Amino acid sequence: MNTTKPSSMSGLLLPARLEVRYDRTFLIDLKSLEPSVFPRIQQFVFGEFFQMGQLQELSEFQPLGSSEIFYRFTLDKYFICIEITGQIIKFLRILPKLDI
Repeated sequence: MNTTKPSSMSGLLLPARLEVRYDRTFLIDLKSLEPSVFPRIQQFVFGEFFQMGQLQELSEFQPLGSSEIFYRFTLDKYFICIEITGQIIKFLRILPKLDI
């Protein structure tokens, strides 16, 4: 599924024309969420995400290791992993945060 949304954001990581993709594994993860969590995550990734000014506004946004293209952020009790290459942001995984 590809979604292109115009944006007037000036942040380094969100170009003026942003293409968002959803990996098949991400969609499988999304469908596997508990029914009480599914609507919140779905609302964010398919709606609220496009209203953001910069990716750095995401909760706990940080690169995965020393990667320059793979990042993660948290939403409720889940990690959401994304890949950023040029003007394409690809949602890769939704993983539950472990209680330690």
